[in-house]
Amino acid sequence: MKKPLIIVAVVAGLVIAGLLFWNSRHRDDPSTLTLHGNVDIRQVSLAFDGNGRVEQLRAEEGDSVKAGAVLAVLDTRTLTLQAEQAQAQIAVQEKNLLRLRNGSRPEEIAQARSRLAAANADTALANQDLVRLQGIANKTSGRGVSVQDLDRAKSSLQVAKARGEEQQKALRLAELGPRAEDVAGAQAQLQVSQAQLALLQHQIDLGTLTAPADAVVRSRLLEPGDMATPQRPVFALALTKPKWVRVYIGEADLGRIKPGISARVLTDSHPDQPIAGKVGYISSVAEFTPKAVQTEELRTNLVYEVRVLVDDGSDVLRLGQPATVYLDGSAAR
Repeated sequence: MKKPLIIVAVVAGLVIAGLLFWNSRHRDDPSTLTLHGNVDIRQVSLAFDGNGRVEQLRAEEGDSVKAGAVLAVLDTRTLTLQAEQAQAQIAVQEKNLLRLRNGSRPEEIAQARSRLAAANADTALANQDLVRLQGIANKTSGRGVSVQDLDRAKSSLQVAKARGEEQQKALRLAELGPRAEDVAGAQAQLQVSQAQLALLQHQIDLGTLTAPADAVVRSRLLEPGDMATPQRPVFALALTKPKWVRVYIGEADLGRIKPGISARVLTDSHPDQPIAGKVGYISSVAEFTPKAVQTEELRTNLVYEVRVLVDDGSDVLRLGQPATVYLDGSAAR
C-alpha cells in the first residue's frame, strides 16, 4: 500500500515542479511579455461583376479552395450567341476589307475597257451620221434633210460623247482601285466589331467566379437559380494567409518590443503545441482596451494594438480563437 502512495507522491511532485518551472520561466521572467488576444484573418466577399442567373456552385461551407479555383458559374448562353453573331460579322467585314485592299480584278478592268471601246464606237457612228446628213443638206441647199434630222443627229453625237467620257472615267477608277478613305473606313468598322467581340468575351469570362487566393469557404450565400448581382455576394471566404493574433500592450511595455521580434503563441486547445510567430505591426495610435480583450490591467487604460504574425502551417488557429502570446521583451533593447 505504501509503494503506490510513494509513486503518486513522486508524480505529483514532478508535476508541481514542472508547473513551477514553467511559471518561473515564462511568467516571472521579466524579459518575457505575456499578452492575450484573438486570432484574426482577412475575409473576402466574392460577387460577380455582372448580373445573371447562377448556373453552378462548386463549393460548400468549410471547403478549402486554391487560388484560381472555379467556385461559381453564371448562365452565359445569351452572351455566347451574341459573340457568335459578332464573329460572323467580323468574317464578313474581313472579306470586304480584303476586297477593297486587293482593288479591281483584271477582268473588271478589261470589262471597263470594252465598255469604253463600245462607247467610242457609238460616238464614231453618231459622228458619221451627222457628217453624212450635213453633206446631203449642203448639196441640196437644205432641201434633202430636215432640220429635225440634223438636230437629232447632233444630239445623238453629244450623247455618245458623254457616254464615252463616262466610260473613260469608269476605266480610270477601275485602274486606280478603291479610295484610301474607303479602305480606312472598312478597317475601322472591322476594329469596332472586334472590340465588341472582345467585350462580349470579357463578359462571358466574368460569368466564372474564381478564388482570389488560398482560402476556406465560410458562407455560401446563393444557390443555383438565384439572380446574382455585383451587390449580392455569392461566397464569403476566409484567407489562410496571412494569419495573426491581435493583442494589446500598455504604454509602459511599448519600448520593450519592435517589429520582427520572435513570439510564441499558445491556445487552450493545444497548450503543448506552441506556434512560432513574430511581431509584424505596432499601432502608432493609442486606444482604449477593447472589451473582448482580457487583461490584468484596468480596461480604461490606453493600449496599443500589436499584430503577431504566425506561421500556422498545420492550420490549427481559427478566426476569433483566444490565444496567449509570449514575447521576448529583451530583444528590442
